[in-house]
Amino acid sequence: MRQTVRTLAYGSWPSPIDAALAATHDGHPEYVGFVGDEAWWTEPRPTEGGRRTLVRRRADSREESVLPAPWNVRSRVVEYGGQPWAGAVVDGRPLVVFVNFSDQRLYRYEEGGDPVPITPLSPVGGGLRWVEPQLRLGLGEVWCVLEEFTGDGPTDVRRVLAAVPLDGSAAEERDAVRELTDDRHRFVTGPRISPDGRRAAWLAWDHPRMPWDGTELLVADVGADGTLGSPRTVAGGPEESIAQVDWSADGRLLYASDRSGWWNLYRDGESPSPSGRAGPRLASLAPREEEFGGPLWKPGLRWFAPLASGLIAVVHGRGSTALGVLDPETGEIVDAAGPWTEFEPTLAVHGERVVAVGASPRSAHEVVELDTCTGRARVIGAEHDDAVDPAYYPEPQIRTFTGPAGHDIHAHIYPPHNPGCVAPGDIPPPYVVWAHGGPTGRAPLVLDLAIAYFTSRGIGVAEVNYGGSTGYGRAYRNRLREQWGVVDVEDCAAVALALADEGTADRDRLAIRGGSAGGWTAAASLTTTDVYACGTILYPVLDLAGWGDGETHDLESHYLETLVGPSPPSGRGDPHLASLAEVPGRYAERSPVAHADRLTVPFLLLQGLDDVICPPAQCERFLARMEGRRVPHAYIAFEGEGHGFRRAETMIRVLESELSLYAQVFGLNPPGIPTLELSK
Repeated sequence: MRQTVRTLAYGSWPSPIDAALAATHDGHPEYVGFVGDEAWWTEPRPTEGGRRTLVRRRADSREESVLPAPWNVRSRVVEYGGQPWAGAVVDGRPLVVFVNFSDQRLYRYEEGGDPVPITPLSPVGGGLRWVEPQLRLGLGEVWCVLEEFTGDGPTDVRRVLAAVPLDGSAAEERDAVRELTDDRHRFVTGPRISPDGRRAAWLAWDHPRMPWDGTELLVADVGADGTLGSPRTVAGGPEESIAQVDWSADGRLLYASDRSGWWNLYRDGESPSPSGRAGPRLASLAPREEEFGGPLWKPGLRWFAPLASGLIAVVHGRGSTALGVLDPETGEIVDAAGPWTEFEPTLAVHGERVVAVGASPRSAHEVVELDTCTGRARVIGAEHDDAVDPAYYPEPQIRTFTGPAGHDIHAHIYPPHNPGCVAPGDIPPPYVVWAHGGPTGRAPLVLDLAIAYFTSRGIGVAEVNYGGSTGYGRAYRNRLREQWGVVDVEDCAAVALALADEGTADRDRLAIRGGSAGGWTAAASLTTTDVYACGTILYPVLDLAGWGDGETHDLESHYLETLVGPSPPSGRGDPHLASLAEVPGRYAERSPVAHADRLTVPFLLLQGLDDVICPPAQCERFLARMEGRRVPHAYIAFEGEGHGFRRAETMIRVLESELSLYAQVFGLNPPGIPTLELSK
């Protein structure tokens, strides 16, 4: 039956996509793997306190949550976590080890029993944390990365590769954990073991670099007794980022390096050619101006996985990503056919089967299996189910805009869209610019019901992959070096104004929103430009000097040296404090907390009280500077929430409060939305 189209003002369109529906669809499957022939993965449960459960796909195709509440399979290493589980079949039954979020202990789980801890607790600082577990059954151990706090401060920490006894003998005894390496490097990833078991390879980097700035690829011999020999650096450096390392089936080293300006795949190691002569020592397997890697925010991310046949499963692309199979001898890539336009950096292989996580603008993230023998790809888990008529989903546009200096700015534009409504007259719609987090990251082009929540009501959304975003090569990424708070702000404003100039958006009804580093961009935009009528700021960085000087966690404690100020010459004491002394004007000039007096438009500030990455103190100082200025605003702090909201009830309140802000500022009338009280 044909639907009647109503003429209603933008922002007042009735929509079946409410905040509760958007909240229950937040998050996506992660960390795929195989346990025997079965595919397993982690999956969010927003309505169960935001925990993540472990899911298995049985041989009869049933999906089963392995661990009931309150088990939460999530690591806190470097605070963002990483690969939190590993498994194998032992005596015909699954044996799994996993990290439990609440106490960060490693647990051993066998089907039919209860999880049993195999690592101890520590009363010091943040305790003992684990990530990237790998079962070494022949040794009776789990090899992983150990993050150990040595004091109460966020940077009082060391990281090593370690071996944990599977028999539980280390559950109460720290000395029973065998350290495989020393702590000469500040950050390490889990070791990848060669097929013959004789070598281990891993990545390492040190302050002030972030892993996308420069990493080292280390290789060490593995003794028969499971000890590691002295590691040697075989690739990488201060200006070369290696995102992942692994081994081919014939024992050659594979890694993704951006030495060419793009994260491409390389193979190191001699192999005989058909003539019997040794092949090249180092080869670029698919030299292209696209990415076969990405920012290593979490240990255990995987953009490629070698198959037993010698082929390599790859997640690759420029901007968006595809799942493909690379022939390393010819450089040819055959991509999986299907509707997916974006794949996450998680891969697992078993025989000729590849498991990945893919999504599209019409479907949420699903667990996808590719049979490399037949080329067939199918959904095997977390299958997308349209909870509402997909006619209400936004119809995004991939656009490239021109920035102030003539450079490209990549963006996804989501115009208002509702099959039952049109707007009267020639007045363009309001638009909200979304600034992604990171800032070394990217907004993927996938179905997001939080975006649909706004577009289906008549509010457009523009996701801006500003300079500094990943997916477009190192040069684009480096545009943000020393320019955080400048380039990101300018690029977002350029897109917003371009939309207004072309008549797509209403110049008087523009807003900006972002979380984490995106919250910084939103706040900086509101305090340094007159582009926006209001803004939503989520768990932000607001004070550079405070955030960099002991308020944040170890991973990002020196991040500002790249984003804002240069590292000082060596031999001048603590490099971070010295860099602050060198560029005090820059740190103050760009901090929104220093320019609260310039903010004259309404805003919504949202913060988790358990956030150790962008702590509540940042918001509190900002609000103190706003006191007495009579700018309409609301501050909502959530107990039990950390960096990034995970609970359904939190996300419902966030979306409804944000919509109410826009309604009040833009003169909209969305039905059924609680009114956000704005104080002055």
